[in-house]
This record gives sequence, C-alpha cells and structure tokens, in this order.
Amino acid sequence: MKVILQHSVQKLGQAGDIVEAKPGYFRNFLQPRGLAVVASAGSLKKREEDLEALRRKAEQLHKAAVELSEKISNIGTIKVAARVGEGGKLYGKITHKEIAALIEKEVGAPIDKRLVKTNEDVAALGTFTVHVKLAPEVQGEVNLEVVMETAAG
Repeated sequence: MKVILQHSVQKLGQAGDIVEAKPGYFRNFLQPRGLAVVASAGSLKKREEDLEALRRKAEQLHKAAVELSEKISNIGTIKVAARVGEGGKLYGKITHKEIAALIEKEVGAPIDKRLVKTNEDVAALGTFTVHVKLAPEVQGEVNLEVVMETAAG
C-alpha cells in the first residue's frame, strides 16, 4: 500500500516521501503515531501544495541570505581596538562573538557567532579575513583590522 510519510521514519524514508508499506505496519504503527497517511488523491494534492510552500519559503530565506551577504561584503573593513602586550600580541583574543557583534552593529541585522569563521585566531595586531557563512554557498566576507588601543587619560 502506498503511503505518504508525515515524519521521517528510520529504514523507510524521509518526511514527504511516498513509500510502499505493508497494510499491517501502516495500520498498527505508522497511522496511530501520525507518521504516515494513505496516498489518496486528496493527500497527494495536499503534499504537492506543502512542497510548493516549502520551496517558496526556502527561496525567500536564500534571497534574504544573499542580500545580507552583500551588505556584509560592502562593509569592507571593521576596525577594533584591543589592549596589546609585547611583540604585538593581544591580551586575550578577539572572539567570534565579538566579531559577530561588530558586524551586527554595521549591518543592523542579527548575526549568529557560529556563522563567523576566521582562518586563524585573532590574537595579534593586523588584518584578518572573516567569513560569515549565511547559507549553503552563500557567505559574506569582511576584513577585521586589529589596532592598538590608545590610552585614554
């Protein structure tokens, strides 16, 4: 019997898949738990509508990610002042959380610290390239310039 999976089922398929299941398995396991419905004409039409809605939502999210990556790339360089010890080494490091907050302030949109990547630790003076991966195949790039903090006073 053909059924449409409402949720992913191990060894059977992913949510939205149309699969073949034995009537007893469907009646005793899948249907009572709400994991699947019979693949009737109405349920197939609803499945197509749901897939179309998911596709439109994914397109909107991708478009928003592309726009945000362009904003991030247009920043160019962000300067951050840090306390420096001997040899140009920082007291501590500039964390991804701090970098995300700086980018967030520039673009006016929330940036998750887990999306921020650097090729090396930001623990010295200099310029570092920061990648912000917003979606698969969509990332923004900004330069982070670490300068010496001036003594106020």
